[in-house]
Amino acid sequence: MGARAETIVDEIAGETWAANRAKHDAEFPKSDDPQALALARQATDFSHGIGANPFKGMSREQLDAIAYDDSGKFTVNERHAAWHEAYDQEQAWRVRVVAQGDLEYQGTGKQNGFFAEVLKHYKGLPAIEQAQYPDNYASKLQYWISLDFNFHANQAEGGGISYKSVVETLLEQGPHARNGAMIAASATRDTPAAN
Repeated sequence: MGARAETIVDEIAGETWAANRAKHDAEFPKSDDPQALALARQATDFSHGIGANPFKGMSREQLDAIAYDDSGKFTVNERHAAWHEAYDQEQAWRVRVVAQGDLEYQGTGKQNGFFAEVLKHYKGLPAIEQAQYPDNYASKLQYWISLDFNFHANQAEGGGISYKSVVETLLEQGPHARNGAMIAASATRDTPAAN
């Protein structure tokens, strides 16, 4: 589902969408309902920076139901506008949660509340959006919460895990993962919390 979702995002908001703007602008819904036609026109106008997003304020579930519906019920520009509103909602949430996480870090040296909020948010996302995250996303967040790591003291206060272990966990994924353990070892070799 994740790969299909990524393809759809490209079709409605990525390079494929941008390369086919004229085609999308000429598209009309398969309906003669005046409201459906007006909504499609508003979505096209919005895609050109004219007027408000006709889907502003809808729930994530409603937005995803439109954005990821490739049945032809909605025009590509309607799907683009729905995706854009979901994106705007996600960005607003991220700004808020990062600010809260920064306050938590400054006050306690920890990020447990931040990780818990991210996990809660992830679990509340529609399945099509969850599918675009790594398979181990929720379990990794849960693991970080269980560490009860104090970044000011460079030590885990929960599971008895060392700072070195946290760094290795963070660096073990991605294209350069083979070097992650070496980097973590050298970065933490001389720190008091390394063991």
